[in-house]
Amino acid sequence: MNSNYQHIQIHPNAHGFGARVSGITIDKPLMPAVLEEVKRAWAAHSVIFFADQPLTHSQLEAFTLQFGEFGVDPYILPMEDHPHILELRREPNETAVNFGAQWHSDWSFQERPPAGTILHSKVTPPVGGDTLFADGYRAYDDLSDTMKGCLNNLVAIHSARMPYGKEGLFAKETASRSMKIVASEEAEKTWPHPLVRVHPVTFRKALYVSPVYTLGIQGMTQGESTALLSYLYQHMVQEKYVYHHRWAANMLTLWDNRCTLHNAEGGYDGYQRIMHRTTLAGERPVGVLPLN
Repeated sequence: MNSNYQHIQIHPNAHGFGARVSGITIDKPLMPAVLEEVKRAWAAHSVIFFADQPLTHSQLEAFTLQFGEFGVDPYILPMEDHPHILELRREPNETAVNFGAQWHSDWSFQERPPAGTILHSKVTPPVGGDTLFADGYRAYDDLSDTMKGCLNNLVAIHSARMPYGKEGLFAKETASRSMKIVASEEAEKTWPHPLVRVHPVTFRKALYVSPVYTLGIQGMTQGESTALLSYLYQHMVQEKYVYHHRWAANMLTLWDNRCTLHNAEGGYDGYQRIMHRTTLAGERPVGVLPLN
C-alpha cells in the first residue's frame, strides 16, 4: 500500500500501473484535499478503481464533473435522460462481438480526444468480461534510443472509419445489439496526432497509436507505415505492460486515454453485462516536437 496520501489509501499493482483506491466513498462531492489526492493517484497510476460504490446516474455524472467537463461521444446513442452517459449493455442472447473488443484509446480520432474514461459496473457476469489495459509509458521507455528518435518525429493519422464508417465493421454487422451504434459519413474524417504523446500533467512520453483508430503514419508509404505500426502494436501489448482488470458490481474505474490502451474481453456469452460510461474532455495531443 502506498503511504504518500493522507486522505485515501492506494493499493498499486506491480510496476505501479493500475491501483485500487480505498478509504473513501464517491457518492457525494469529494473535499478539495481528497480530490487532489485522487487526481494525483490517477496521474501516478494511469488506471484507478473504487470497489463497492453504488451510484445513481446523477451521482456518476457529478463524480465525472469533478475531473473536468464531459467529452463528446459520437456514433453511440446515449441514455435518453442522461445525454452524457453511454450504457454498454449486452444481453445473454446476444451473439454480436462484445463492444470495445480491440486495443484502442477512446475516440483518438477527435481533434481533442477525451483525457479519461469512467466506467461504472451495474451488472457483471460470473465469467469473462475483463478489461485489459496497456501501459503506453513503459512501452515507450523500453524502446531503444534510436527507435525513440525516429518515433518522436512522426505523426499518426487517426479516424473512426474502420469501426464507424458507412463501410465500417458496425455498418456491416448482421447480429443485433442492445446498444444503438450509428455508422456515419462523419467517421471518414481524419485527424493527425503525434505518435509519441507528452502527457500534460506528468510530462512523461507515451506511445499514442492503436489498431482501431490509427490508419497510418504521415509521410510514409502504406507498406512502411503498416510494418512500423504492426511492430508497435505487438510491442505495446506485451504481457509485461498489460494489467488485467477484473470487474465486480458497483465498481468504478477511471483510466487515462492519453497514456494507455484498453481492450474489452468477451467470454461471457449467455450472461448479462451492463456498464455505464462517461468521458472526460481532453486537450489536443502534444508531441515531443511541434507538428509542422
